[in-house]
Amino acid sequence: MLTHKILGLDVGSKTVGIAISDLMGWTAQGLDTLRIDEKNNEFGIDKLVKVIKENNVGTVVIGLPKNMNNSVGFRGEASLHYKELLQEALPNIEIVMWDERLSTMAAERSLLEADVSRQKRKKVIDKMAAVFILQGYLDSI
Repeated sequence: MLTHKILGLDVGSKTVGIAISDLMGWTAQGLDTLRIDEKNNEFGIDKLVKVIKENNVGTVVIGLPKNMNNSVGFRGEASLHYKELLQEALPNIEIVMWDERLSTMAAERSLLEADVSRQKRKKVIDKMAAVFILQGYLDSI
């Protein structure tokens, strides 16, 4: 059993999908979608710090979007920058970058299979992608 929960993040330019583990570290559940504005340097770090403290989180897993050739592109650089901002705010939290190349596609596919309407998919896709990122990490440990 874990002594703390693990948070999963899917960082985009306008939203950050948030998922959280159970205390056993077995399953990831969608928690929230944080509105951010990358262009105006509004990253929601204060809100995220509050979520982390309220939920007794000890580790944060951030999806690292890589290109299929394993290189890190613009979105990957943005995720690494987000990690730096969060680490500055919470220097004692472990932050892990997790290869998330297929998480958004997997989330989209599972929502399509569940016959979720396009409007509803748009609202939950980031949170679902965060669940896939966190579940992949949990399955690996």
